[in-house]
Order: sequence, then structure tokens, then C-alpha cells
Amino acid sequence: MNAQECLHILREIKDVSFATVDKKGFPQVRIIDIMLIENNKLYFCSARGKDFYKQLKINNHVALCAMTKNYQMIRYSGKAQRLDNQKYWIDRIFKENPSMNHVYPNESRYILEAFCIEEGQLEYFDLSQEPIEREYFSINQEVKRKGYMITDQCIQCGRCEKLCPQQCIHDYKIKPNHCLHCGLCYEECPVQAIKGGCL
Repeated sequence: MNAQECLHILREIKDVSFATVDKKGFPQVRIIDIMLIENNKLYFCSARGKDFYKQLKINNHVALCAMTKNYQMIRYSGKAQRLDNQKYWIDRIFKENPSMNHVYPNESRYILEAFCIEEGQLEYFDLSQEPIEREYFSINQEVKRKGYMITDQCIQCGRCEKLCPQQCIHDYKIKPNHCLHCGLCYEECPVQAIKGGCL
């Protein structure tokens, strides 16, 4: 798995949950179509009259999430940039997504504006594997990994290893690609030797 494959999975799913924040700072979410994936860029559009569009204009930070029927989850967060040459991009989107012609026939398509996410953080999370599989990728940014790690304060009691639901702790080290991030080891450590956050 890599960043490009994650983006192509999002395109195959097509209808994904897109989150923004409104002008009061409250989270808002809706289903948005992924219209194009090209050169590690994700393209989508919104009509100018929609709250989604207005929220993007105020704060262009977005997060999206989708899951395949095989329980592979992709999360992506980044900044949505409004594209130049809007007519070109809207026409291109309609060519690649012909069903849009029924939703916005003829010239009505130009109420839409095209956006692109070209940098951000991706997370791939596969619940169909045993143990689960988790990977992080970045597009034009430094990769930020989250999770738990065992510090030098560990007394090697073995409690975390016995409790781990995915059995991903061995030799007092957590395998981050198989960690659920559930925090059970963190809560149960008798000496608080486990820390969480960005690794």
C-alpha cells in the first residue's frame, strides 16, 4: 500500500464523508463525490450556494473518510484549494463523471466550482487483516504517525503484552502497524511507562 493506492481506493469508493467546520467552529459533515485522482491530487466540486462551499471559503481545512466493503478504511486530511481555470476543470470533471450531466444539465454545471487537495496526511486502516494493518502516508508533507510506545520506564512486567487485543506487543515494544490505538496498554500499565500521541 502507498499514498497513490490510497487515493485510488477513495476514487473507487467515490462517495465519501467530507468534514469541514462552520463559521461558529462546529463540525459539519456530508457525502461528497471524488471526481478525479491525478498526480497524487484529489479533485472534487461544490455548488456555490451550498454550505459546504461557504465553509471551504472561510476555512479550507478538510478531513475525509471512507471504507470499502472489505473493511479497508482511508482517512485523509489536508487543505482544499480552489482551482484556477474553473470552466476547464468543471468540463473535465463532467467528462470523467458523465452521471453529473443528469444532475446539472447543460450550462447549469457552471454553478459548481472545482477544488483540489494536493497535500495532506493519509491513514490506511485494514480491519480485515489479523492482526489489523495500519499505515501512514503523506503527500507533500512530513509523515505524522500516531499511536503508543513503551518508554524506558518499563519494568518488563508483561501486563501490556497479555492484555493487547491484537497481540502486537513483543519484547516490550509495540508494533505500530498492528496497533488499534485503543489505549488499553496505556491505561493498565502499573508504572505509566507507555505514552501516546504522535510518534
